[in-house]
Amino acid sequence: MIRRHLTELKPYESVDPVEVLAERAGIPAEQVIRLDMNENPYGCSPRVQRALGEAGSYHIYPDPSSRELRRLLAGYTGFDPEYIAVGSGSDELIDLILRLTLEPGDRVINCPPTFGMYPFSTGVCGGEIVNVPRGPDYSIDVAAIKSAVDRRTRVVFITSPNNPTGNLTSEGDILQLLETGVLVVVDEAYYEFAGVSVAHLVPSHANLIVLRTFSKWAGLAGLRVGYGILSPQINEVVHRMKLPYNVTIAAQIAARESLADMDYMQGRIKAILAERERLFQGLKVQGILDPIPSKGNFLLCRVVNGEALEIKQGLEKRGILVRYYDVHRLRDKLRISVGKPEHTDALLLALSHC
Repeated sequence: MIRRHLTELKPYESVDPVEVLAERAGIPAEQVIRLDMNENPYGCSPRVQRALGEAGSYHIYPDPSSRELRRLLAGYTGFDPEYIAVGSGSDELIDLILRLTLEPGDRVINCPPTFGMYPFSTGVCGGEIVNVPRGPDYSIDVAAIKSAVDRRTRVVFITSPNNPTGNLTSEGDILQLLETGVLVVVDEAYYEFAGVSVAHLVPSHANLIVLRTFSKWAGLAGLRVGYGILSPQINEVVHRMKLPYNVTIAAQIAARESLADMDYMQGRIKAILAERERLFQGLKVQGILDPIPSKGNFLLCRVVNGEALEIKQGLEKRGILVRYYDVHRLRDKLRISVGKPEHTDALLLALSHC
């Protein structure tokens, strides 16, 4: 009864909730320092919490077209609402794009190490992943990607800044990929921390889609709201095929209030960027982990002294969660999300005892 390709599908490697990890470490959940999911440590805007508490519309279905949110995003991005698609996190938009484009056996180009959702969603949709590894500095290999494109290739995914390495892909490289005619999806989940985008290319390149999210900068990871900037022609089809009430009333309210409180949120973003630099310098001086410069709200660090998995487990016992990847080129590294100053201090102290 189950489609054959789904019987062998490997689940996406998500992270256990704080309560489970706290129980494992034998400490209260409120003492856990979570530096493994690239979340905003300051949480959402206070306006979000007030608006969610005051809203009395949860008993009705949300606007299936997210009209108000798309209008507000038009003001934020500079694109007309017809260019904007809204989803239950950018993960939903990744799934919609692949369902829109893939026939069984069609190919998707992935550039590891990168975000794991692309091969997962490709597998769910019955597509075939073609991995074109990044170079030693984690930049994409444009020539190799172009060589890998064939008649069955439908999509190329590029994350910029890349997760987990933190580096940007240049506009010139994206333009070269667009010349192939294949759909190029640039995932800008960390745009607000980097301040660099290729979204302005969308009106002149119908085969470009830019994805963004409220999960990182706005502290709305638990409410799931993301958006895409794409050609109106593709967007119209995406709108027809999506679930009718995919973005909840709570998520739409939270996104609206986040956009209305940009001065506050920009202050939090600046605080995270300042703490990223302090964390970078602190790790450099300590000498246990060697951080790689990043344009995101995280640092990928090469382990200089010790074993990555052992350090990750040692930190977990002390209630500090960081990300370890059991994959090629990352087994000797840890990704650390930028937290508050007190989180940095606790991390450095714990590392000295691992």
